Amino acid sequence: MRKILFFGIVALSLLCSCSQEPKYANRAEAIAAQIHDPQSKYVVVACHRGDWRNFPENSISAIESIIRYGADIMELDLKMTKDSVLVLSHDANVLRCTNFRSKYKNEPDKSPKVSDLTLEEIKSLSLCRAHGVAVDTIKMPTLKEALACCKDRICVNVDQGYEFYDEVLAITEELGVTDQILIKGKKPIEVVAEHEAKYSHNMMYMPIVDIQKPAGMELFNSYIDQGVVPLAYEVCWQSNDGTFDEVCKKIIAQGSKVWVNTIWATLCGGDGNDDDAAFVAADPGEVYQQYLDKGVSMIQTDRPEQLINWLTKVGRHTLK
Repeated sequence: MRKILFFGIVALSLLCSCSQEPKYANRAEAIAAQIHDPQSKYVVVACHRGDWRNFPENSISAIESIIRYGADIMELDLKMTKDSVLVLSHDANVLRCTNFRSKYKNEPDKSPKVSDLTLEEIKSLSLCRAHGVAVDTIKMPTLKEALACCKDRICVNVDQGYEFYDEVLAITEELGVTDQILIKGKKPIEVVAEHEAKYSHNMMYMPIVDIQKPAGMELFNSYIDQGVVPLAYEVCWQSNDGTFDEVCKKIIAQGSKVWVNTIWATLCGGDGNDDDAAFVAADPGEVYQQYLDKGVSMIQTDRPEQLINWLTKVGRHTLK
């Protein structure tokens, strides 16, 4: 089996064990080291669009909040403005997450895309909380602004945005944060390898495999059959028919890590397996323990405080 490392190599500052100096230069480097270590028992916590329950999603405030919680990864989505600036936005248009409707009352049904607006126009809008109320002081950040906030403090997962790989990499290199960025996608191995061969320094990469869909299982099997070992797989599945258990065993035996999404039941086996089920349970472990038992060591959550508190309690969220 060949260990392919074109998916990203972190530069670790390993110092003499007899020194009192810290092993890593900063917290983001320490987190990246856990991602690169398939034997690590540390469970990496990724926060879906930041702390969107308390602040507008994909905002600087949402990022700052999860950093205070002690989260490991800020998951974000990218869109490009009309004047070619990458900004943080999950939706293609600005209707749900900004105050566009109230600002442009004469055009309430217009659905402008981020790509139809300049950065100046985007910045004239305010971001909304989850219940739809705008916060005048919070604006849609550019990717550069967000990464500057995250630099050395937390790793970043670029979810929607692989099509902007070249532009993202240019920004991460400019800021010196490339080794703390994890980008993911569903591209074939050969496409990713050819793309990354253009650069001497790349971000970490993780394939997304929806194992109960033909295309997802085909992609997963291509990694196994070719002996290509990514840092981790993001695994999605809709029902607990045993497929996830078997895939987990193969991934761990291969020397990779398993990332699951507990944000929605439709991504992690159905009702009773997600963050909301853990929230109403007498003990969050009634939901989360099953993933640890299967060897999962990366979890994307919509309830970061809940998950981090439980993981800390059971000794699985302490950086060394």
